[in-house]
Amino acid sequence: MAGEDGAAPEAAQPPADSGPAGGGYDAKCVFCRIGRREEPGTALLPCESEGLVCFRDIRPGAPHHYLVVPIEHMGNCKTLKKEHIPLVEKMMEAGKNILQRNNFTDLNDIRMGFHWPPFCSVSHLHLHVLAPASHLGFLSRMIYRTNSYWFITAEQLIERLQTENTAS
Repeated sequence: MAGEDGAAPEAAQPPADSGPAGGGYDAKCVFCRIGRREEPGTALLPCESEGLVCFRDIRPGAPHHYLVVPIEHMGNCKTLKKEHIPLVEKMMEAGKNILQRNNFTDLNDIRMGFHWPPFCSVSHLHLHVLAPASHLGFLSRMIYRTNSYWFITAEQLIERLQTENTAS
């Protein structure tokens, strides 16, 4: 499965210390295996952010539908704390970069966010990057709907993390 820009999977290298010794790997997690290149059917797209990988969603909800995933195993978005805000921001920046690398430049017509537990198909933090948001089909508009019980935008997550942690 090659990327739109024809880039080879070698474009995104996981860090050497991402193995089990660092405690950040779960062999049962498909996203951990993808990050370590143990899933040959998934082509990694060029991702210039260290510690992250990018690839196409297997069930695209929009013409451009990518996932940005930390190589190190992390729980879902509900497990994040205030100190994870820079990671979420880094994931968003990587999402914007992958869109631009694939010739999508209208960053006002995108949706980036996370499925809110228990509505996560994979229990490893992953950012959905969808574009153009105006071209989401009926089902995708429901699945990736903002202000819903099952999806939270990256901006809403950051706001929630800032608010929850200042209140406690």
